[in-house]
Amino acid sequence: MKLHAIDISKTESAATIIFRTLQKAIITGELSDGTPLRQDEIAKAFRTSRFPVREAITRLEQQGLVTSQRYKGAVVATLSMQDASEIFELRAKLEPDIIRAAVANMTQEITDQAHAHLDAFAACDDPMQWGPLNRQFHGTLYSVSGLPYHVEVIESAMDRIDRYLRAQLIMSDGMARSDQEHRDILRACAERDAEKAARLTTAHILAAKTSLEEQLRAQIP
Repeated sequence: MKLHAIDISKTESAATIIFRTLQKAIITGELSDGTPLRQDEIAKAFRTSRFPVREAITRLEQQGLVTSQRYKGAVVATLSMQDASEIFELRAKLEPDIIRAAVANMTQEITDQAHAHLDAFAACDDPMQWGPLNRQFHGTLYSVSGLPYHVEVIESAMDRIDRYLRAQLIMSDGMARSDQEHRDILRACAERDAEKAARLTTAHILAAKTSLEEQLRAQIP
């Protein structure tokens, strides 16, 4: 198991550090679907006891990133077709409302920041950075929505699918399409056209849903 381990034997927030490290490794795909999370191995890597490891794994289970299997224990969760569809349908319901609310509070500073994230996304040739840059773009726009709980739900949902979206962009050559859709959304925000921004956001999410479902379907033997 490849983890960036540090000595946290005397750190009170050991469980949080382990949780965040494992969470990042799962979201980025460093820990692939079905990878066992062996408590003894993780505890040894972080030079701590199994107690904070168990706490971290419990938090990962609550996020849907880890599942418990008989005879195997905790393993990295696999995204089913049904799970993927539900997550995208949730996003398609919530994110248009978020962007609609955000447009009312949009500023030049926010659109400039979002534009910078878009340019970085378009220029990036490191697939590991595509997910964070994509989320930074949307997160920047959503930051002025005044709907923090909506955004928190979307962030949790994105944690579940981030690694699959990155693979989908690689396998479907979807970078150019995603970049254009992002720029259309940003243009609508800059023009203060809330309904257009919401409509484009919905289309963007549903297009990604279709592409990911095709990818997952192709993996079924």
